[in-house]
Amino acid sequence: MKSKSPISGSVQTIGAWLRDLRKARKLPLRSVAAVVQMDSTLLSKIELAQRLPTEKQTRALVNFFKVSFDEMEAKRLAEHFTVHYGHSSAARKAAWLIKEQYGEYETHGNASRQITSTRFDVPAMPSSDILKEIDGFRRIATDLLDPVLRRERGQFMTPLSVASFMASLFSKPRKELHLLDAGAGTGMLSAAAIFGELARDNPPQRITVTGFEIDPALTGYLQKSYAYCAEECSRKKVDFSFRIIADDFISYASEVLRADMFAPARDKFNAAIANPPYAKIKSDSSTRRMLRSVGIETSNLYTAFLALLAQLLDDNGELVAITPRSFCNGPYFKPFRVQFFGLMSLRQLHVFDSRSEAFKDDDVLQENIITHAVKTQSRSDCITVSTSDGTAYGEIRKRSCPYMDVVSPKDEDQVIHLTTDDIQEKYRSQITSFPNQLRDMELTVSTGRVVDFRTREFLRADPGPGTVPLIHPCHFNGSFVSWPKANGRKPNAIINNSQTRGLFLVSDVYVLVKRFTSKEEKRRVVACIYDPSRVSSNLVGFENHLDYFHMNGKGLPMEFAKGLTAFLNSTVVDAFFRQFNGHTQVNASDLKRLRFPSRLELERLGRKIGDRSLDQTTLDKLIRKELL
Repeated sequence: MKSKSPISGSVQTIGAWLRDLRKARKLPLRSVAAVVQMDSTLLSKIELAQRLPTEKQTRALVNFFKVSFDEMEAKRLAEHFTVHYGHSSAARKAAWLIKEQYGEYETHGNASRQITSTRFDVPAMPSSDILKEIDGFRRIATDLLDPVLRRERGQFMTPLSVASFMASLFSKPRKELHLLDAGAGTGMLSAAAIFGELARDNPPQRITVTGFEIDPALTGYLQKSYAYCAEECSRKKVDFSFRIIADDFISYASEVLRADMFAPARDKFNAAIANPPYAKIKSDSSTRRMLRSVGIETSNLYTAFLALLAQLLDDNGELVAITPRSFCNGPYFKPFRVQFFGLMSLRQLHVFDSRSEAFKDDDVLQENIITHAVKTQSRSDCITVSTSDGTAYGEIRKRSCPYMDVVSPKDEDQVIHLTTDDIQEKYRSQITSFPNQLRDMELTVSTGRVVDFRTREFLRADPGPGTVPLIHPCHFNGSFVSWPKANGRKPNAIINNSQTRGLFLVSDVYVLVKRFTSKEEKRRVVACIYDPSRVSSNLVGFENHLDYFHMNGKGLPMEFAKGLTAFLNSTVVDAFFRQFNGHTQVNASDLKRLRFPSRLELERLGRKIGDRSLDQTTLDKLIRKELL
């Protein structure tokens, strides 16, 4: 059927959706067209929103992409309605009449139906056993899901111990709880929150929960989890209802916030709980465009979820979420932090001593953080910062920190600092007492200019005529760079020509810092000196995985470089750095946040060290004596 006009606006068309599916699989259009027995020109017109597929063509595309027929057919019918009737003044009324007649629907299997707790029979069991039963759904689903796809989608489902702790953070007793669970999975978080509310001395009189889950492999478990919650609420004489929306949360929420003609009605939520997916969002993707349409600029799915949840919550609504800690600092997440803290006030932050223990079933390597925040402009005087080892019955240690020490209103980057104990507070005090920032010492830190994949044709394994030394992190050897590295995996040199000349620096003394450290390394900040007397060349190139300290593009005096390197490699710097850096990446912007001793003090420290390579204990002892 031919479309009267191309679909426009910020709502994703069925064609754009199909194009994203195809590109995600890195398939050429002609290959897809051949398999679904469709002319490639016709498929191109469908992707460009110039034509709509027929029902038969829709089924063929559904079978090929392994997606829900109901989801795609719903998109097709909605687009058909928009194209033919969208300009009619009666169209909006017609859409509402449909909603009034058929109610709220979700897609499950091959039938569209409203999901209510009365549709499911669940065995009676003690309250203490129900959450264990629901946690069992998580384990079964984890084993059933494709591990590669699960990692690509960032699906790491929350274990019972973590979910119960998160639920305990909701602080406000309510007469009615209206809970939103974005990315509900098998329902562990929703159930923990509901059972937590039921355990109060005065539980809510009514509980509603809306769970979003797009993966059809999980919605069956989610429905059963909510059925258990319904039975428990019935026992406690609490009115309960739930709704499962088998739709992409970002797409759905963006549509609601834009209040488009056919957008779903905006529901009221006074609580949200989430373990959102962790995955990068491409800058040119339809997802990024949808987020921008509601004023959200962010580069990862998990921060997109948090930003949308913050907007959807009622005033004074509470949010509890577990996410990677990477949003706490760095330029990529600055727009998110500024927007999020403009809406939400932090109440508690919880971090885990171990990277992997809390999600040991899923082999999660990111540092995770649990955030409890309230939608209000009122800032509390203090924030609770807590830690645990991540085990089911591990001790939870808490300390109260001034709000300004965690997120300072004077900090335009809105970076989060976490001081988890008195020792960390001591390190923070020592670093912040130093008088200088980099600019006070005429120092600058920049990122290495040579990006391997952009200069591949000019890279050489070994130095030769017409090449320049190329320094990688693998060339770090104690306090000084050791170059070249024979039989290494990284190229030692790069051709010097008109296309690469702008990537080089004059060979001089520079202090280098690794931008990425492995989880096995004891220090987050690892510094080393590039000494031109040890490398015979007038020019040098620093690879993009390095940051380098310089003085307006020129090198540093050697004693100054030695003192600066020793200071950066100290335990006090490493401990302070970890307070605001929750991942293994060391950005130049993070190094600029440090405060430093005076240049004279660093030069004196450099003279004390001389050409020695000090072990960590000896180095820290010297730092304490000379600087602290």
